[in-house]
Amino acid sequence: MCKSLGLKELIAIAIGGMVGGGIFTILGISVSMIGSLAPFAIVLGGLIAFFAAYAYVKLGVYYKDEGATYAFFQRTYPNSHLAASFIGWYTIFGYISTLALYAYTFSSYTISGTEFAHNELMRKCFAIIIIWIFAFINLWSVKGMGKLEDAMVYAKLAILFVISMMLIYADNNMDLKTFYETVGNDLERINHIDILIVASITFVAYEGFQLVINGVKEMDSPEKNIPRAIYISLLLVATIYFIISLSSIIAIPVDDLIQNKEYALAFGAEKVMGAFGRDLVIIGAILATSSAISSTMFGSSRQMARIADDRYLPNILCKRKGTIPTYAILAMAITASVLILVGGLRLILEFGSITFLFVSLLMAIANFKIRHLTNSSTLMGITTIIGLVIGAVLIVWYEYQTRPEQMIFILAIYIILSLCAWGYAYVASKSKLF
Repeated sequence: MCKSLGLKELIAIAIGGMVGGGIFTILGISVSMIGSLAPFAIVLGGLIAFFAAYAYVKLGVYYKDEGATYAFFQRTYPNSHLAASFIGWYTIFGYISTLALYAYTFSSYTISGTEFAHNELMRKCFAIIIIWIFAFINLWSVKGMGKLEDAMVYAKLAILFVISMMLIYADNNMDLKTFYETVGNDLERINHIDILIVASITFVAYEGFQLVINGVKEMDSPEKNIPRAIYISLLLVATIYFIISLSSIIAIPVDDLIQNKEYALAFGAEKVMGAFGRDLVIIGAILATSSAISSTMFGSSRQMARIADDRYLPNILCKRKGTIPTYAILAMAITASVLILVGGLRLILEFGSITFLFVSLLMAIANFKIRHLTNSSTLMGITTIIGLVIGAVLIVWYEYQTRPEQMIFILAIYIILSLCAWGYAYVASKSKLF
């Protein structure tokens, strides 16, 4: 029987999950930290993501379980209710926080340039509306979601390509000699550890490739399509990020990129290409965040349903209409909407960033444990674990050094989630179902 999701749709889901608001925000922050070395650090972040993807691919092909992150860990350590419950709660809340942020970013770009641009209430209203639009699309049809994702993802890729070409051929570009001199100067003045820190922070911009695995029940030939979709999408995204960041640095003065961190690409495009360039970036940002919302809603709702199947989340969340986890989708939309209303999304995003890097490390450890079953390389397994440990330590150290108040907030969230996870693990351990 022909399934709903082929390779093209799976690549679209992965790219849609990765290219959300990432490239529109990380550029200015990266340049402010390491100058012209930012494109190379962003690619290094892609290498870290590749290591994480290796474990996901091996586990995904072996288990073929739509629960992905949660299911892989739970099935690798079947006797630990606590471990399964903890990773389930952390992963799902990480997805919810990124879902809320994508919607918030979508709203910010949508109303920019209008009379409501600085109206916080309108921004939140638009963010909630877009979440529910994609919730209903996911409730409506898997195939419909996949086709819409195709259109949005490939359209935004085309727009990003046009933007990069316009920046490369802009009249006020620095020449190659000047660029090489700038890179050399930055190599001498910048602490090399900062390059690794930026690469670790950039890892978040690649988060989303694992959403492919959540659609295993609806995909053709998972043994072939899981690795193809993940590796192809990672290569494409890393290339896109590198071209965009490199062309931006060549075309736009570094000081302008630093001064406009969060909107560096839009500001730079307007300065180089005028209103057309600005509008093109805004359209690209809207498409990027839209596809990211759709992909995240699709994958994470299935993972939530899988966790609920094992009684680590409320049982109602595992109920489905066909293959569609209706109540899980609604729960994702409701919780993300509450987060938007409460505010503080930047703090929640920092929690999500640390969480996904930590969860990827746990996946690497799980894969290493059963490497003889997944046919994984021992050397690759060890390299992956070491690389992710370094990345996790660096991003935590960076947060502690630059935003200690956020670390306190993140710790508070972990405590709350841990208590909830512990409670459900305790109930599950006493249940006759286990």
